Amino acid sequence: MIWIALKMLTGNRGKFYAIVFGIAFACMLMAQQASIFIGLMRNTTSQIRDTQGADIWVMDPSVEFIDDITPLSDNAMYRVRSVPGVAWAVQLYKGLGRAQFREGTYKQFIVLGLDDETYVGAPQKMLVGSIADLRRPDAVIMDELGFRYLWPGEPLQPGKTFEMNDHRAHGEGVCKASPTFQTFPIIYTGFNQAILYAPQERRVLSFVLAKGEPNLPAKEVCESIYRQTGMMAVTNDGFTWMTISYYMRRTGIPINFGTTVLLGFIIGAAIAGQTFYLFTIGNLRQYGALKAMGATNFRIVRMVLAQGMYVGAIGFCLGMGLATTIEWVMRVRMTTIPPATFMAWQIPVGTAVAVTIIVIGSALASLRRVLLLEPASVFK
Repeated sequence: MIWIALKMLTGNRGKFYAIVFGIAFACMLMAQQASIFIGLMRNTTSQIRDTQGADIWVMDPSVEFIDDITPLSDNAMYRVRSVPGVAWAVQLYKGLGRAQFREGTYKQFIVLGLDDETYVGAPQKMLVGSIADLRRPDAVIMDELGFRYLWPGEPLQPGKTFEMNDHRAHGEGVCKASPTFQTFPIIYTGFNQAILYAPQERRVLSFVLAKGEPNLPAKEVCESIYRQTGMMAVTNDGFTWMTISYYMRRTGIPINFGTTVLLGFIIGAAIAGQTFYLFTIGNLRQYGALKAMGATNFRIVRMVLAQGMYVGAIGFCLGMGLATTIEWVMRVRMTTIPPATFMAWQIPVGTAVAVTIIVIGSALASLRRVLLLEPASVFK
């Protein structure tokens, strides 16, 4: 009977292709927009994920996300080091700087000043040069995306020189770094060098990076830091979700992308539901003949659901394939500023659930006429 149902479904090729197209389009739209949303949220926390080595971030209690910086006092690092359970703590500067190039142009930079002794938080993958090159005078390391943005078409190489806050910066290497939300180039340098590139302020310490004792949970160490110093301390995961929560609450990004995903679901349901209903109505005589031959309503329901799951599976595969292809093409073509997309495993799962709801709802909506059909009406 399932084979008969599929033959009935593919017999009318126009309606069959219309249902598949509607589901594929809805699937592609939901998956692609969801991947862009997750990609944007990942970009907001890229510098937290790239800062390896420490598992605790210490900051002013007023900070709400990674770019909301309230400078700490100069002795904050030493106060954190004195907390029981803290294995070590180092300083970190994060800020924006404006670079002047020989052509007379200016560009904004994200400046990260690492601890001059340990370089905790340094990039994990160097493409040109090494972290040890930061010990040279005026040395900075730039991220790959920033280098390609500033000098498109040129090979990755050291030796690029520019000025920041009337101080010379000499590029000693190029590293791999995750794309940021602002898409500004990133430079890494020593802490004392970074504060020369920054506008003059009385306080320049942005964060304290700390590591707890191996036998103590990080959250317990964070609580100890807060009790003793009054500064807010959070784990890497806590700071990540704190940043994402800020953008979810204070920007229109979730509403905009959520509306698009909802529209994709509604469009897919409308196209698939209407076409499936017309297809079922057009085959009432065939269903009536099957009921006259002894097919029960339960078997008819199974046939219609099988038809729905068949077109749903095809539409899902086509839609996800198209969404993945679009993301791949964008990543290959856009080398200077990569697209903010990330196809997390939750997206195909959630899209599959949405497609299942669409096809089952469409199939059940068209069943009422079939279940109330009298077999004798076929012979009239």
